[in-house]
Amino acid sequence: MTDIPSAIRTVRWMVRDTFRQSLASKLFWVMLSITALCTVFCLGMTVDTPGERPRHPDEIKDRLPAGFDPRAEDEGIPESGGTMSLGFGLFEFKVPKFKTDAVRFFQVWLAGILADTIGVLLALLWTAGFLPTFLEPAAITVLLAKPAPRWSLLVGKYLGVVLFVALHATLFVAGTWLATGISTGVWDGAYWLAVPLLVVSFAVFYAFSAFLAVVSRSTVVAIFGTLLFWLLCWSMNVTRHHIVGTDVQGLTATSSFLVESGYWVLPKPFDMSGLFFEVMHAGDYAMLHEELAAVKAKNAFHPGTSILTSLLFAVVMLSLAAYEFRKTDY
Repeated sequence: MTDIPSAIRTVRWMVRDTFRQSLASKLFWVMLSITALCTVFCLGMTVDTPGERPRHPDEIKDRLPAGFDPRAEDEGIPESGGTMSLGFGLFEFKVPKFKTDAVRFFQVWLAGILADTIGVLLALLWTAGFLPTFLEPAAITVLLAKPAPRWSLLVGKYLGVVLFVALHATLFVAGTWLATGISTGVWDGAYWLAVPLLVVSFAVFYAFSAFLAVVSRSTVVAIFGTLLFWLLCWSMNVTRHHIVGTDVQGLTATSSFLVESGYWVLPKPFDMSGLFFEVMHAGDYAMLHEELAAVKAKNAFHPGTSILTSLLFAVVMLSLAAYEFRKTDY
């Protein structure tokens, strides 16, 4: 019979040990430095939209490119002609519509593309060695000598890494949100949804990394296996949306079934980004990914169900890892 209080104490201790490990390896400071650099970069953001004024809720929300139609002013449609400057003048872009749209476009790019793709992959890369190091016989035998269930050791380590990434995701979003708000005067609370989405995306794939770590006890296998698996899931996600959204001809019923089954069984990184795009109303000021726009038009995009099934996959992977760890001899 499982000693629940002992298991809880073990999980708490493993979470603390993970943060200690991140400090000892300097990973904590590396990730904090990246957040600080991104925050400073956002402080140098300016948006200049001449002639913009407060809009009435029923007013037309579009702006035409400058010089597009000389009758635009008579029709009550304002022209765009502003610019967005980033990094204290290092980069400059034309503003597609209004100031708020420009800031949202930058935030979508920053959190929905940069952090949710490169950031999550880097976090998986940098934390992949935590579990294999922890599972080395010289380290784990000391812990196994204590009266604690094995599953609590693995779950504690997994939660420690996820909470570590959650802390840095929160610091990243908070820092960049404050910086863009201070520099532009636009404070969009929807941007904070990036925190849970980044954490969920990482947690799902780190569960697969934990499974590989337990089975192989190899950092190299955990790193490259997880990266290849992420690529497989992303490709399956986009392929399914392309097939459903564009009605691809020539597919057999078996092929369609396999693609649909693979889509619902595997994690869906593309859908998690798509949910963030929806919350940020990205379709109002930016071109959505072709596949995402197509499935949305056919009401075949269900982000809530996508996230739930992705989390279910993580639970299954972590359960398999705990089972494998329980029967492994040391």
